[in-house]
Amino acid sequence: MTISQLYEIFLRHPSVVTDTRELKQGDLFFALKGPNFNGNAFAVRALELGAAYAVIDEIPKEGGGDRLIRVADVLETLQELALHHRKQFNIPFIAITGSNGKTTTKELVHAVLSSTYLTYTTKGNLNNHIGVPLTILSVRPDAEFAVIEMGANHQKEIASYCRYTLPTHGIITNIGKAHLEGFGGPEGVKKGKGELYDWLRDNGGTAFVLVDSADLRQMSRGIAHIITYGTKDGNYTGVINKQTADTSFLDVEITHGATTGTIHTQMVGDYNLPNVLVAVAVGKQFDVSDAKIYQSIEQYAPSNSRSQLIRRDGNHIILDAYNANPSSMRAAIENFARLPVAGDGFDQKILILGAMAELGPESMNEHRAIVKLIGQYPWHQVALVGGDFEKIEHPYLRFDDSKDAARWLSNAGFKNIYMLIKGSRSSKMELVLG
Repeated sequence: MTISQLYEIFLRHPSVVTDTRELKQGDLFFALKGPNFNGNAFAVRALELGAAYAVIDEIPKEGGGDRLIRVADVLETLQELALHHRKQFNIPFIAITGSNGKTTTKELVHAVLSSTYLTYTTKGNLNNHIGVPLTILSVRPDAEFAVIEMGANHQKEIASYCRYTLPTHGIITNIGKAHLEGFGGPEGVKKGKGELYDWLRDNGGTAFVLVDSADLRQMSRGIAHIITYGTKDGNYTGVINKQTADTSFLDVEITHGATTGTIHTQMVGDYNLPNVLVAVAVGKQFDVSDAKIYQSIEQYAPSNSRSQLIRRDGNHIILDAYNANPSSMRAAIENFARLPVAGDGFDQKILILGAMAELGPESMNEHRAIVKLIGQYPWHQVALVGGDFEKIEHPYLRFDDSKDAARWLSNAGFKNIYMLIKGSRSSKMELVLG
């Protein structure tokens, strides 16, 4: 079966799933396989549950009939189908990648654009070789914009996504120490994330570039269309408004390019400033009114353990447990240290940090660097959880995992305390709160 023929089936059944637990009547089931699973084994069951067709690359022992569509490789077919679907659209496709802040930026940009246009975007963090094509295939014919998040942990990955996303616009949020093991070190991170800029450069696209970053300024050279944002010298600029700021939330004053005034966000952390600024820049470039930009950003509330502010038992808890790498961990600690509280503040602040993953040979040194940073401030209490934090010397509380830390926190009975809880996804630091 050709991709064109499969696309005709997709047009009649425009909902694609790869997990039978999420299947609805009339869906197309793609039987993906990996090191620990083989979707082909569930293809007949998918049909029994109501799938219109199942796309397979291994013939089942029995059943299925003519509703089984055999292809050479299910994953490649999924990606080729996404490319075919993408080519049906003549609208902006905005790709977002970076070491930190991808999902927050994606959600802010989506919030701003969807205030004015019908905009489709990545759900949750479906930003890998499976999630990106599924997101593209979720874009309906009525779309006016699409915002696609791209995650990566090795070189050539972003380039592969661009080949079937065909982005017209791109954002690299930042370049930091994330997935060092897969990328082969900091220079590998720059090269891997820079593949988005390479695509835009080669295909006449537009880049939104953070001018505060020397790396991004350098990497974006030669792109035909560049729109800049930052704290100064950009097409769109803004700063943190310290005078009006809540003791927890980030307030951003737009200083050039828009007349929104001070935007009172529901996000914590100075590190979210560039994420707000690029959302303003995207909105302005596509003629979203200042009033709608202001309203969209103010109404956005982070979820899924991303810079969430939780108030419990008089405690202010910043839960930032979705992911962590040396760059984001350092930024979170330094921001938390600056957070104004009553008195001198540090006698009311607790750090509960989980280990960082995917750092390769640099992991031990990066964990030692975080311990050294922690030691620059006089915290009320510090608890370090699991991973390489257990393998290095430090004077702080040690816990094997987040459940152990949860038991300690539950018994401690803290009141009127400020806490930062952060760690890599594998640390499951959200469990600390029970």
